Amino acid sequence: MIDRSDKLPVARQCELLNLSRSSVYYVPQPVSEGDLALMRRIDELHLNHPFAGARMLRDFLGLEGVPVGRRHVSTLMKKMGIEALYRRPNTSREQPGNPVFPYLLRGLDIRRANPVWAMDITYIPMRKGFVYLAAVLDWAIRRVLSWRLSNSMTTDFCIEAVEEAVHRHGTPGIFNTDQGSQFTSAEFVGLIQGHGIQVSMDGKGRWVDNVLVERLWKSVKYEEVYLHAYDSVAQARQGLQSYFKFYNERRPHSSLDGKTPDSVYFDSLPIQQAA
Repeated sequence: MIDRSDKLPVARQCELLNLSRSSVYYVPQPVSEGDLALMRRIDELHLNHPFAGARMLRDFLGLEGVPVGRRHVSTLMKKMGIEALYRRPNTSREQPGNPVFPYLLRGLDIRRANPVWAMDITYIPMRKGFVYLAAVLDWAIRRVLSWRLSNSMTTDFCIEAVEEAVHRHGTPGIFNTDQGSQFTSAEFVGLIQGHGIQVSMDGKGRWVDNVLVERLWKSVKYEEVYLHAYDSVAQARQGLQSYFKFYNERRPHSSLDGKTPDSVYFDSLPIQQAA
């Protein structure tokens, strides 16, 4: 991962590994192999049963022959940043005093690339540890515009992903997130509004408002993450980089009439007139 003795600056190493700079200085608490296995299974159960709280997840695990207490399940869920559907994910925990913006997408018929982008954070298990993944997604086309990994749920890796998406693809009219503290922070809101973009946020407890990103997470995990036990952040980054390339360029989507996100995204962009 990061080699502080290398001649290459730490900031450049972070850039090459797609890691946020602040995560380099974060020292994660060790997690036992038993808890890591439990967290992976809880993550799978949560994807399939997002309404299940700690008690129901405990019972699911019990039916599989895994005895575990409700409080321990609850502790692991908080570490992973997930909660039951009727309460927003812990990655979306509100910060008192931070602004919350209205949801602007209800009733809109969005079929072109770039009018609306969305963003979210999810938990990614590894063989010995875990990281968090943030991604920016085109709302209508499903194309992943940028992404970042971090071993802590800070605001900066979200900001870096947005800055990359804007640098590569311009700016949308609306940017939608949940009400997480990362997204309601002054730094994040200032970045979005500084580009002249309207801020939209899911309603409280309304996971369906950002359902397209939730579907992306399910695809990422079942088609890539759960098939590989990453040994390092560098390996996770490499695997995800290959997957997102496949997802954008070669994975057909039924919602796009069997076409790939790349083909629809670039076909739907406005044609630039020659000067």
